[in-house]
Amino acid sequence: MTMPTNAGSHSIRIAIASGKGGTGKTLIATSLFYSLQQHGLKVALIDCDAEEPNVMVFFQGKPENTIDVTQGLPVIDEDQCDYCGKCHEYCSYQAIFILPRLKVIRVMEDLCHGCGACLAACTKDAIREKEVSLGEITHYSVTKSSSVFEARLRVGVYSPVPVIKAAVHGCGSHQIVLMDAPPGTSCPFIHTVLTADYVILVTEPTPFGLSDLKQSVETLRGMDKQFGVIVNRAGLGNNQVYRYLEEEGIPLLLEVPFDKDMASIYSRGGVIAEHRPEFGEQLFQVVNRVNQNGGSSHN
Repeated sequence: MTMPTNAGSHSIRIAIASGKGGTGKTLIATSLFYSLQQHGLKVALIDCDAEEPNVMVFFQGKPENTIDVTQGLPVIDEDQCDYCGKCHEYCSYQAIFILPRLKVIRVMEDLCHGCGACLAACTKDAIREKEVSLGEITHYSVTKSSSVFEARLRVGVYSPVPVIKAAVHGCGSHQIVLMDAPPGTSCPFIHTVLTADYVILVTEPTPFGLSDLKQSVETLRGMDKQFGVIVNRAGLGNNQVYRYLEEEGIPLLLEVPFDKDMASIYSRGGVIAEHRPEFGEQLFQVVNRVNQNGGSSHN
């Protein structure tokens, strides 16, 4: 076993991401988590897909604690308000509706980001805040040295970003932190990979896989992130993904062949690395390569 060289002073953070859903991102994340456990490392896996968390389908774990993630929303005291409109002007998200002549003012809570600009703008002390729940972070102890942190958005909340940020920043001290990112390249993806030392992009050798891979690569380059690619379901589709990786100088970290037996194991909630130890060892070597030399990473 090769111990991560900086494990004693700084946890290594690796995000597992993809430009689209269904590429096998969680398959890789769960198997990598299992493999690192088997090598005796203190590892955490954060399920950052807060709208549809599913990592705990694959593990038995004891819930240690749950943290409620809240946000302050403004409440306007209309008896104190003089309808000057400053709060409306200061709001970058157009979350305050006002008709001064009719003395009507409302907070549109679905648009509010809880930034507090309206409180700073109000000179009449007519705005206070109330706390509303956005979601929760549950810490599961899987083994003595490994944990899963599940970010779960409450139904009806429009953005998972605050819940994802709370999970990423509240996972405690571990040698390696894995982050299973939500699919796509929008704000949830960005806030998941923001603190990552390295990003493993999972794709498939199809036209859709290539299209979304290009978007992910462009986003990560804009963030100056190091990254490499795992091609899942290798043997299907065509060679365009491989040609793109070669032309762009992007490292191919691993190929996972299309295998109906693996798909069957995964569909039953099985961890592939547990049933296929050689696959877990391949993933462990990917982490060693990333840790030792950046995986010949591209940025």
